[in-house]
This record gives sequence, structure tokens and C-alpha cells, in this order.
Amino acid sequence: MHKYHRTHWLLYSILLIFVGLMIGLILSAHYGLIPFGQAKDSQPVPPKATEQLAQTGQAFVEIAKAVTPAVVNISTLIKTPSQQASPFFDDPFFRRFFGDEFLRESEPKKRPSLASGVIVSSDGYIVTNNHVVDNAEQIKVFLSDKREFKAKLIGADPKTEIAVIKIEENNLPTIVWGDSDKLQVGEFAIAVGNPFGLNQTVTMGIISAVGRANVGIADYEDFIQTDAAINPGNSGGALVNIRGALIGINTAIFSQSGGYQGIGFAVPSNMVKSVMDSLIKSGKVTRGWLGVSVQQLNSELANQFGLKEARGALVNDVVKASPAEKGGIQRGDVIISVNGKHIENAAHLRNTIAQTPIGTKVKIKVVRDKTEKELDVIIGELPKDTAKLGRGMEKEESDAYKNVFANIKVENVTPDIARQLELPSNAKGVVVAYIEPGSPAAEAGMRRGDVIQEINKKRISNTADYRNIVSKIKKDDTVLLLINRRGNTLYLTITPD
Repeated sequence: MHKYHRTHWLLYSILLIFVGLMIGLILSAHYGLIPFGQAKDSQPVPPKATEQLAQTGQAFVEIAKAVTPAVVNISTLIKTPSQQASPFFDDPFFRRFFGDEFLRESEPKKRPSLASGVIVSSDGYIVTNNHVVDNAEQIKVFLSDKREFKAKLIGADPKTEIAVIKIEENNLPTIVWGDSDKLQVGEFAIAVGNPFGLNQTVTMGIISAVGRANVGIADYEDFIQTDAAINPGNSGGALVNIRGALIGINTAIFSQSGGYQGIGFAVPSNMVKSVMDSLIKSGKVTRGWLGVSVQQLNSELANQFGLKEARGALVNDVVKASPAEKGGIQRGDVIISVNGKHIENAAHLRNTIAQTPIGTKVKIKVVRDKTEKELDVIIGELPKDTAKLGRGMEKEESDAYKNVFANIKVENVTPDIARQLELPSNAKGVVVAYIEPGSPAAEAGMRRGDVIQEINKKRISNTADYRNIVSKIKKDDTVLLLINRRGNTLYLTITPD
């Protein structure tokens, strides 16, 4: 075939194939075989689902409208430390040579700080974070309607990271208080604040956890953890629930980059309100006091004290003449509830007692000798200095016991040793002079310098007591110890390898 005709025939064939494909697609779509454009049998979103989504979206819109007017922008001027002035600064030759500009650079500087706050009363009281106003020389508050006010500091509590300021204005919008004790993991949470100075920013997430302690942010920690986006500038802002009630004050984030990473912390509203009321009333915070030293329970300790699970606070010391001692609480008790409220851990007990009004009689349930016992205790006021309330050698002939005390050497506690270890001069027990690294005792947390005061709840006064009790312990026995570590007592359990 001629070359021209072959080319012409090839193009004609391709055209026919393309036209056939197009006709097939159109017919298939028309008869519902495949989707094409607006197919005949395409399934729209069910009206009911659309309506539910619209209602949910509108609910969040209404919440935002209700709470944002009560969230304010706080601007502070904070003086930064200056370097120590040189004596040469007063020399006229020095001033003439370097000029006054150099001297001004050496003076204390002020840096601006932007954060958030929540109006909690119509007459101008505002709650924020302590670190927002700490060392502030000037505090300004900007409302959602663009009005600006100078604020004065009413009081601050570094132990909970809460502060209260006030502006002179009435009829201000507020947020209703919520009950943070009723929060559950998985609930919706909405954060409102001014991240990076972007006013009235609203983000949404869920409650990721409650009762977060040992975070390292404050002394009294009972944080709400949320994944609602919190960024620099959100500090002091509101965390609200789906009813628009205040459940927390946003305080900090966990971040390795400085920005939002899905973990934010808020002080629960019940703690905020307790601190706020105290600051407004007296300018300081008065806290309830029980007078016990407590520690966390683990599974081994729980088993030793007859508990089914590691919940509660183990009392490892009781302050003399304290409310706890007067109420009958003893060392070795496990506090499991206060006024019927279950105690989860040591931090939970501490926060519960701290928020209890002074002079209140509470019912404290303890487990003692594997039996529950209820005691009446009148809560006292936390002393200003609680640290003060907390507080030749005979060689051990043989420490080669075939049990968990193998590879431990102990010595009698003398007045000189007691003084070195910051113990009372009449302290009894045996001091750990040597402990082999990696041994069961070392793995349990025992250290050189610990004073063993009890073994399996039996008092140890000297090395003779120690030898007598330790020699009766079997190789596979788990042992409960009460030790004194520089004036603080705690329990340890040593488990055989």
C-alpha cells in the first residue's frame, strides 16, 4: 500500500476508536453502569446527616459567640535584669569617650509580653497565669470590643500558676463556671485565647487526660490535658466545654519545637476558683493541711498493704501534733478516700486537702493492716515552712544473707551519723554503708546513707535487731522496708531476682 494511504488509514482508525470510546462512556453513564459527571444514581449525603452536621457546627458557633467576649488580651511590660554597673560609668572621661547611648544600654530593659485572661466577674476580676504577670511593671487589658484598660494585680499563686488582676469597669461579659471534677476523657474541649497575639482565636479538641501531676510546671498539679491547639499567647485563656462553661485555664504546652504538638495543660476550674476566692479575699492563698508525708503506690507496695490495686496514698510519716496525728492516722496507713471521694494517688490527696477549707471536719478512710477504717480529722492550715516539720560505728559482722539483703552492709546510727544525715539526734535504725549496684535492693531504690527503721513493719533500733530479723527472711521473700532518707521517710519493697 502506498505510504500516504497507510498513514491516512492509521489516522482514520485512531479517530474511529476515540469516537467509539466516547460513545461507550456516554451510554454507560446514561444507563448507570459507571459514574460520569452527574451520574443518574449518585447518592447524595442523607438529609438527616446533613442536618445533624449543620446543628453541630452551629452549636460550636454559638459557644464561640458566647465565650469569646469574656476572653481578653493581656499585655505586660516586664523589666529584665540588667548587668551590674561599672564604677567607670561615673567617670566624666569615660562618659565623654563612650557616650550616653552606651550607658542607656546598660540600664534595665523592658520587654513586652502578650497573653490571655478570662473575665470571671462583671465588675472586672480577671483570672490569668502567674507567669503572665510575674515581675510586670505595667499590665494592660484589651477587651474584645477594642477597649483598653490598665489593670492592677490582686494576687498571684506560683504554686498553682494562677493570678488574679482587676480592671475598673462594670457590666462586663463573663463565663459561667464549670465543674472540673466531672470531666471525662473524650469530652469535647474548646480553647479560647490570643496565640501569637491573634485575638479571639478558637480551637477545638478533646479532653485527653485528667489529673495530670508531676509535670514540673507548678507545685500543686492536677492538670487537664487536651489536644485543643494551645500556642504561645494562649496562657491564661479559657478552656470550655460544649455548654460554654469554664473548665480550665490554659497554662502550658508540651513541645520540643516551641509550638503546638497536641499536648496542652490547663489548671482545672475547681482549683482555679478556690485559689481565686482566696486571693480576692485576702491577697494570699491559705491551704488545708493534714500533716502527713505520703508516697505513690506501686503493685508491690499495694500487695504488701493488702490492696487489690495500686490506688491511694501511702502514709510514710506523720507530723507530731498535726491534724493527722490528732485524728488517728498512722504511718503505714493507705488513705483511699476523703469525704467519700476516692483518692487516686499522692498528688490527688495533696490537692484535695489543699482545697479543703481550714477547720473542716473530714472523714478519711484508710486501709490499716488490710482492714478499712474511717477516721474523723479536722483540717488545719498549711504552715509557712513545712520542711522543718518533716525531720564508734559497729561493723555488721555478716551481710552474706541468702536473701534480698545479700550484698548490703549496715552500721549503727550514732549521733554523729544522725547529724551528717540530717536526722534527729535520737534517731534509731541502721544506716546502709554499702549496697552493691544492680542488686535487688539497689534496683528497688535503696541508696547508701538510707537508714532502715523497719523491716516488714518490725522496728529496727540497731544492728542486732537487723541481724535477728534479716536472718529469718527466706530467699524468695519480698520484703517491705521503712527507710529514712535525710529526714524524710518512705517505704520500699525489695523483690528477689
